[in-house]
Amino acid sequence: MHTRQRILAALNYGDYDRLPILHFGFWEATLKKWAAEGHFELNEYPDIHDGSPAEDALSRKLGFDDTYHRIFAPHARIWPPFEPQVIELLPDGMRKVLNSDGVIVLQGDDADGIPAEIDHTLKGRKEWDEIYKERYRFFPERVSHVWVNCGGVMKRFDQGGKDYLLDPNRETHILLHCGSLYGAIRDVVGVVNLSYLASDDEALFDEIIETNAELCYRNTETALASGVRFDIGHFWEDICYKNGPLVSPRVFHKKVGPHYRRITDLLRRYGIDLVSLDCDGMIDHLIPTWIENGINIMFPIEVGTWGASLAPWRAKYGKVIRGVGGVDKRVFAQDYAAVDAEIERLKPLVELGGYLPCIDHRIPVDAKWENVQYYCDRMRQTFG
Repeated sequence: MHTRQRILAALNYGDYDRLPILHFGFWEATLKKWAAEGHFELNEYPDIHDGSPAEDALSRKLGFDDTYHRIFAPHARIWPPFEPQVIELLPDGMRKVLNSDGVIVLQGDDADGIPAEIDHTLKGRKEWDEIYKERYRFFPERVSHVWVNCGGVMKRFDQGGKDYLLDPNRETHILLHCGSLYGAIRDVVGVVNLSYLASDDEALFDEIIETNAELCYRNTETALASGVRFDIGHFWEDICYKNGPLVSPRVFHKKVGPHYRRITDLLRRYGIDLVSLDCDGMIDHLIPTWIENGINIMFPIEVGTWGASLAPWRAKYGKVIRGVGGVDKRVFAQDYAAVDAEIERLKPLVELGGYLPCIDHRIPVDAKWENVQYYCDRMRQTFG
């Protein structure tokens, strides 16, 4: 069996010869640290991004079979984007920057993680009608101009990438990115502003959600109509933090849930029964909406400070819910014994079926190269 077959067999509760060893990418700072330690030269792996040839090569060097996050991603963000520009230089060296979503954020040379939001261009109906609504227009190039890793060579979908994806014997799985039905809107409007908007101008709140969802649907429909058989449907949200959702679960269920259902029904008409969703944080209060509306794989199941795990979800929802993720990335900063203990913890989860262990987010900067290699070796020995 090859990796694609193993992934699909495991998620469908089928038989497989061994579990695939998966990851979810690397932070840039991690790669720079490992290069400085002499494990490789940075120019050996140019332009590393999810599912790229360079990432494939580095994955093999460490001992991974693949990244789970190998996606075909139609462009579902605003188009054209705003031209990023520095609005103000601050005395401490930080900068106020207008980003591609039209949000003014605080940035610095040494700042890492998600930048603080200062202001938003989209404040209400006027900005929506005059600036944003047209930017959610569907056009075919949102799909045809997507780049694809074709066995080690990057090709655009309409310039040979489609031919590769049409190959029924390809050994790499492909997730069809169906967009983001709330998280991408949050990126434009802001958590606080979007929360108020649901009450202050419900009609505008609904229109923004519906317009964005229609774009996601058209992208998905166009990609599926191309004839490519994608392996798994996939959404991105990131609308939770360590204590729960950044949106009212009641509002989310009523306003956003039906749009998931419309897209997952479309996927199933094309034979795609596996649909995963990427959301960080404590997602428990939103899982009912996702399960009810056709999503059946949770990813990346962050262990974090709250101990996220597939086990309690399986006990509550049954075999309909699968999982990818749930490997505590913090052990890579420790020692071999910590890695061994984490693998032992995974054994009963793997026995549940419908579960693929995967590092629960990108490999962090404190991860030791030798610990990651050891993890790959021990996973193969344990689940092979």
